[in-house]
Amino acid sequence: MAGLKDAVRRVLYPAYEHRVVKFLPPDRIPQHIGVMLDGNRRWAKAVGLDTAGGYQAGADNIFPLLGWCEEVGVKVVTLWLLSSDNLTNRPPEQLTGLLEIIEGAVASLAAQRKWRIHPVGALDLLPARTAERLKAAEDETRDIDGILVNIAVGYGGRREIADAVRSLLHEHAARGTSLEDLADLIDAEHIADHLYTKGQPDPDLVIRTSGEQRLGGFLLWQSANSEFYFCEALWPDFRRVDFLRAIRAYAERERRFGS
Repeated sequence: MAGLKDAVRRVLYPAYEHRVVKFLPPDRIPQHIGVMLDGNRRWAKAVGLDTAGGYQAGADNIFPLLGWCEEVGVKVVTLWLLSSDNLTNRPPEQLTGLLEIIEGAVASLAAQRKWRIHPVGALDLLPARTAERLKAAEDETRDIDGILVNIAVGYGGRREIADAVRSLLHEHAARGTSLEDLADLIDAEHIADHLYTKGQPDPDLVIRTSGEQRLGGFLLWQSANSEFYFCEALWPDFRRVDFLRAIRAYAERERRFGS
């Protein structure tokens, strides 16, 4: 019975996906998508692999995701691969393997020469080798005219906001701005100009896989007006049909922006 269901899916899904793409309104495509790639360890356990096998399967699924984003016209994608909390709460031996997989995935993305890589996160919290490889991928792809891919590693939303405020204070201290003058002029735009994603549009849509329905600190500042889509599929099982359903759900929503 399971084999029959799989065969039916293979026949019907391509036609369904084609129809979804055909009727997506071009003016209602999210320009920036944030993706929380959640469920790799649960997927590994379910299929009888070790944790590293789950992380690798998740890394491998990034490539098709970016292809689907290109297909519908997304311009910016932010991928949350590792949080700052993960760095302190995961066993060292697990982190070592995960960081090696992330390094390999980012190097492979850069080698495609299709996408512009931009690391976001507290790189100072990462091992020197990992931080250097992320920066190298950014340098190698700086001039590529393709999707901007933010690689969130060692990322936490609260840490990002704290770093932005710290950067703002250092900048104005160097200018000689007094605290009183800074207090008078500082506003949301000043802080936004010092975020890891400065100069980028805020995410229109945030997708989280694995059935979890919380942000967990992802793009806390930037997602103030984002739409959210929670998918039951574990990240390695996330398919083109799941992606298109998320895009269609976004296109069907009426965004009010407080009006």
